[in-house]
Amino acid sequence: MSFIFKITKTSRMKSVLLYAIVALPVAGTLASCSSSGSASTSNLKILTKEQIAGLTSWASLGGGPLPDAPSVALVNSSANLPKDKHGMPTYSLSQRNRVVRTTSYSHMENEPGAPGRLNAAGTILKYGQVRSAAADWSQYPVGTTFKIKGLPYTYVVDDYGSSLAGTNTIDIFHPTLSGMRHWATRPAEITVVHWGSWERTENLLSRRCQHPHCAQMYAGVMRKIRSGEVASTSTGGSNSL
Repeated sequence: MSFIFKITKTSRMKSVLLYAIVALPVAGTLASCSSSGSASTSNLKILTKEQIAGLTSWASLGGGPLPDAPSVALVNSSANLPKDKHGMPTYSLSQRNRVVRTTSYSHMENEPGAPGRLNAAGTILKYGQVRSAAADWSQYPVGTTFKIKGLPYTYVVDDYGSSLAGTNTIDIFHPTLSGMRHWATRPAEITVVHWGSWERTENLLSRRCQHPHCAQMYAGVMRKIRSGEVASTSTGGSNSL
């Protein structure tokens, strides 16, 4: 027996109409048939199992796109790298293609110490073609830009959070709580486009070491600078994003 599912969502922009045929091992006949006795499929699209599962995804319902799954090859090639406390690989700066744990946050959470839509870099959190992200600045210095596989946006690291210090997690900004919850926590494949300024990162964090997470990130930045792993001046030039 086959069931025909029709999902319709009307938004201000347009209506999204999705069709799928899901074959189920149930005895019986198709309830909706053409006059000749066979099911009419002229307006139906047969989807794969993965596509059917995605019908209820955030993207399908018009809430915004989600990233593609990381490639198996990249996951496998990262398997032997050192891991953070979440079990995610730690890469060298030369490795720009990465599998990372992503989380999501919103200024609408109204967390203590978070001044509205201002980020830790002192500017406004972005959510357009360029979008804000938070991370441990000793892993991703302020101004670092990256792409997420499957998404058309450029992300810029202009924020941090106490729970991110000491991890490789990247926190993706969303302007709404619903958007934040839909993204949730998920692995993503990123490509670093441009490394931010270690000099600016050092200067910003050095004035905030009264906060434990800032002190931890500052120590990490200074270890990289003193070891010669990075320069104390910007490694990638200016970033106006």
